[in-house]
Amino acid sequence: MAQKKAGGSTKNGRDSNSKRLGIKIYNNNYVNKGSIIIRQNGLKFNPGKNTFISKNYCIHSLINGIVNFYKKKKKIFIKVNNVYI
Repeated sequence: MAQKKAGGSTKNGRDSNSKRLGIKIYNNNYVNKGSIIIRQNGLKFNPGKNTFISKNYCIHSLINGIVNFYKKKKKIFIKVNNVYI
């Protein structure tokens, strides 16, 4: 006969790493070309003027400038205005 009872499985130990999603550069802040403005899963925010969206739905800047967020029929768009410094 066994001296110890068999150990059961636990329900712990499956916590995943956070994905660090969200807004990286906020409204009226300066951004360089190619910088990530927003990291997201799916299209919560849409790309506007002078921005593009990558395969994983990140929104990047196409030019140097100042970031603007605006709403149009319940959708939020991000655009970068060209600024000369």
